[in-house]
Amino acid sequence: MHIPQNILDKVNVWLTPTFDLQTREEIEKMMTSSPKELEESFYKNLEFGTGGMRGIMGVGTNRINKYTLGKNTQGISNYLKHSFPKEALKVVIAYDCRHNSDTLAKVVADVFSANGIKVFLFSDMRPTPELSFALKHLNCHAGIVLTASHNPPEYNGYKVYWQDGGQLVPPQDEEIIEVIEALAYDEIKFTANESLIEYIDINIDEAFFTSTIENASFNTPKTAKENLKIVYTSLHGTSIKAIPAVLAKAGYTDVNIVKEQAQPDGNFPTVKSPNPEEPEALTMALALADKINADIVIGTDPDSDRLGVAVRDTEGKMKLLNGNQTMVIMTAFLLEQWKREERFKGNEFIGSTIVSTPMMLELASAYGVECKVGLTGFKWIAKFIKDFPNQKFVGGGEESFGYMVGDAVRDKDAVAATLLVCEIAAQAKSAGSTLYKELLNLYVDFGFYKEYLISITKKGIEGANEIKQMMVDLRENPLKKINGQRVVCIEDYDNSTARNLMTEEIELLEIPKSNVLIYYLEDGTKICARPSGTEPKIKFYFSVNNSLDSIEQFKNVEAILDQKIATIIAEMHLN
Repeated sequence: MHIPQNILDKVNVWLTPTFDLQTREEIEKMMTSSPKELEESFYKNLEFGTGGMRGIMGVGTNRINKYTLGKNTQGISNYLKHSFPKEALKVVIAYDCRHNSDTLAKVVADVFSANGIKVFLFSDMRPTPELSFALKHLNCHAGIVLTASHNPPEYNGYKVYWQDGGQLVPPQDEEIIEVIEALAYDEIKFTANESLIEYIDINIDEAFFTSTIENASFNTPKTAKENLKIVYTSLHGTSIKAIPAVLAKAGYTDVNIVKEQAQPDGNFPTVKSPNPEEPEALTMALALADKINADIVIGTDPDSDRLGVAVRDTEGKMKLLNGNQTMVIMTAFLLEQWKREERFKGNEFIGSTIVSTPMMLELASAYGVECKVGLTGFKWIAKFIKDFPNQKFVGGGEESFGYMVGDAVRDKDAVAATLLVCEIAAQAKSAGSTLYKELLNLYVDFGFYKEYLISITKKGIEGANEIKQMMVDLRENPLKKINGQRVVCIEDYDNSTARNLMTEEIELLEIPKSNVLIYYLEDGTKICARPSGTEPKIKFYFSVNNSLDSIEQFKNVEAILDQKIATIIAEMHLN
């Protein structure tokens, strides 16, 4: 197979003595035996996406390795020195359970210390939200976590957090990328100054646990907590380091851990995917719940920022809630608690994203608070908190099974969200209700919104081109009618416009540019297309709604909405 010249140019750089012998030997082997793999490894540089940088581990510019992460870290070191010229710089680093996360975290620590920057490095794996907390707690300038969230075992990643505890957002991310791209690999300082690396653990854990309990506890009676039977699984991830301790300290005594999945393991041996968004990931937890007649099942992803929740429905069967449903339940509960405690001062807001349920807007309106809606990713909700210091953040989330309670952690936080959802379930049970019935009551009060997600994976260079063409088709040949309903508006976040198809009026969108398209139909249906920022996928989000007069009507109305979604999917040829 012919290797393109642009690939060879990059490869030849990696065959110089700047790179270690093992790396050079691996590249030479690929040149003769795996030219296709060589091209995949070098055809582009890894990019920062929605949740930082993620990629397959291996050699090359399009892979996660000591050189790509070292170059990132050298660039960030240079940027920090430029941004804070007169300050003693400090960073904090955490990592998850994935293969090589610990060694890659040490490489990152070495590079920072070699640049004269003080490093706080967790002595063992920790949940991602604890990194965000630690950054603020230790008054650091930046933070790094080595994680690929719920990606397959061959992946790892690199997420960058700034002074406020939130992930990088524009324009800083582009500025840092410019600095990184301008670097040569021989400029990376790999030789550590060990005196600048301080290992952290129990003291930060205790502060994080205390903060979590303060933020996510709401006067639940002791007996109610003790009467809630919980099944919990860490899906071989890092939450085992925090969630059992937080629940115990908060007073929950009946916590049943799925033992087969309690040991952190980057192979995730008992699941196809360690993603609580996928029902199959919680199979073992649901089986245990039925065996012991548990009230609630909670599963978290490997870095403990997402959680899946299953509760008993009106027939007593365990039902996995989607991310929009858990977000609505938690937000409504928080707003009601704030109202009861007379905490509203008129400057509060909740946060959501453009692909999440419009029901969040209904909740905000009912409680007299603002709902700020941003792009996908919790970095945008964190940015709202930073940009509006005179407003108070209550809580917020997105459809992808993430939630943030208050502003102590500036990223999605499965530790606090787990405690919060247990508080809701415990209070509901003690009042003779269930968490599921509370959700149905919200549908009666605010309208029944039903969401559905289709995720289409396209691998490699060809797959990336296919995804690009799908978005081109939706833009250049927009659908005029779907399921018999006229398309009344198309929002294109790539060119920051909202076009009213009825009047042909065009409004400018104030949200930052992103490759996202949203179709709005005349019956209130919302259809969103968005290529993933961190995975080779394109996602389609559907939201349909109807009124619900009583809980008894729920199944009939749900069937109508399900049929509507199925028809739309068929018409768009997404089956």
